[in-house]
Amino acid sequence: MARTHIKNVALERSQFLSRALFCFAVITVLLLVLVGRYWNLQIAQHETFQTRADDNRIQVQPLAPIRGIIFDRNGIPLADNKAVYTLAIVPEMVPDREALLTELAALVDVTAADIEGFEKRLKRRRRPYSDVALKLALTEQANAVLAVNRHRLPGVTVTRQMVRHYPFGALFAHSVGSVRRINQEDQAKLDPVRYSGSTFMGKRGVEKFYEETLHGEVGYQRVETNAHGRITQVLDVQPAKPGQNITLQLDSRLQIAASAALGDRRGAIVALDTRSGGVLAMVSNPGYDPNPFVTGISQEDYRKLADSRDTPLFNRAVNGQYAPGSTFKPIVGLAGISHGAVTWDETIEDRGWFKLPDQKRIFRDWSWTRENAGGQGKVDLRRAIYRSSNVFFYDLATRMEVDDIARFADQFGIGSRTALDIADASSGLLPNRVWKKGAKGESWYPGDSVNFGIGQGSLLVTPLQLATVSNLIANRGQWVRPRMLLASDAPVTGTTPKEPMPPVIGPKPDDWERMVDAMEDVVHRGRKGYRQNGTAWSHIGRDVAYRMAGKSGTAQVVEILQGEEYDAELLSEYRRKHAWFMAFAPADKPTIAVAVLVENGGGGSSVAAPVAREVLDSYLLPQIAQR
Repeated sequence: MARTHIKNVALERSQFLSRALFCFAVITVLLLVLVGRYWNLQIAQHETFQTRADDNRIQVQPLAPIRGIIFDRNGIPLADNKAVYTLAIVPEMVPDREALLTELAALVDVTAADIEGFEKRLKRRRRPYSDVALKLALTEQANAVLAVNRHRLPGVTVTRQMVRHYPFGALFAHSVGSVRRINQEDQAKLDPVRYSGSTFMGKRGVEKFYEETLHGEVGYQRVETNAHGRITQVLDVQPAKPGQNITLQLDSRLQIAASAALGDRRGAIVALDTRSGGVLAMVSNPGYDPNPFVTGISQEDYRKLADSRDTPLFNRAVNGQYAPGSTFKPIVGLAGISHGAVTWDETIEDRGWFKLPDQKRIFRDWSWTRENAGGQGKVDLRRAIYRSSNVFFYDLATRMEVDDIARFADQFGIGSRTALDIADASSGLLPNRVWKKGAKGESWYPGDSVNFGIGQGSLLVTPLQLATVSNLIANRGQWVRPRMLLASDAPVTGTTPKEPMPPVIGPKPDDWERMVDAMEDVVHRGRKGYRQNGTAWSHIGRDVAYRMAGKSGTAQVVEILQGEEYDAELLSEYRRKHAWFMAFAPADKPTIAVAVLVENGGGGSSVAAPVAREVLDSYLLPQIAQR
């Protein structure tokens, strides 16, 4: 007989209830955990996660300031700013950078040099989620192509920015200078906050010296971006403060005239306002166009500039150091007068050569040839200046201690930097006994003094320094330091004031006037019947509408052996003499002083003097015509 199973309802009800209670407890616990987590996220850590969300969605971007404009004295811009479009990438927003670069190269002209520059800039990047420039100065067509394809280029931005522009190209490259990209070495020195939005900084000339003034103050903007990193809206803006505008002493019209006068020859011209010391013109030839250095210069083009034998990147006007030749003679003459080694009336017999006592070596006059020793005959100091008698100054230099000549020449700024605001100007070299012992381990010999007397040997000056010498003689020994700045929108910052230079001590007022008269004779002493005229008269002295004082010089580049005659035709171009001419005008009340160097040009009177005459004519003749 089968056993009948009787259902236990009470037990089942009890089990169901216990299981339901267990499930309810589990669900309650899970709900409590969820609520706790929700409370933690929404309340306890609200600010933290809100900040994270904002960081993903909202960015603070630096705004680069607009660089101050540089004007010449007539209000003509020498360095301004122009708008360009820049192709950039936000690396964090790019899934596959290599694929993106390949796609961009198919759309616009992205070169290997662009990509190389991008990689370098990426390594120097200071902030995440900031864009890195890939290509500057996009064409309108390239900008349009990118705009059409923006939807499939995540992380790609095209921004409009103001970049430096030099309207005159190469003409002011060495005087105004230029900006360059900020590199890693620069970043270590710069204020990271102030330069957080900047790509360029001044690295040459005025741009470098007045960087603090021209740069301006960085601004900021808070922007909201989408998942592709593109800005959807600007939330807040703190505008950047533009840099100050500055006005220079430079006269663009005179700069153009000076450059035209020098032509294609290598050399330099510096013209100064005798009253203020203002640099009216500063030409270094050959030059280079600084604009490609801003928008991007190819490696090939840069190598052409850097490897050129004519060194267009080198500023001859302030960094070129050359023997001054006979342009040094007025300093030696005034030193001799001041130390009582000679008088204005004393004469010597110039037979065309000079020999030290008990020495075999013969030091020759510039007019010496194998057929004719030349010679100037009876020569006093005035005639020695306008005829440029080497023999007179050989003799005078040996009558004096070399250190006396050096100390006197030091008052003219030779061997030192005297300009107020010219970046990286070279100091030249003013030798003396101590220098030679330290530099060469040798004593100073009488033959060194002979060469020193005519501006040869180890003596070196820059065209800026020789223009300063000309200016000092024009001002009869009174100093005004050379300067570039004429005015600015506000007080200039970042410069250190310098004490005024004391006047040249030694020459009396009459000595200055007599030296000026002798230098006038260099240009104006010449007419029919004169046996020996001023060295520059036949080249520039005719039909001058004003009185000019000047001094020519030729600086020997290679040594000419005893008994050998200098023949430029037998020498390669780069081994020929340098041509100098310094001048100021009007001689009685000077307003402009100038120094001209023509590298390997030959004679100072025949080559450099006509260049100086053109510069002075360009400056003075319009003023004379207005009277």
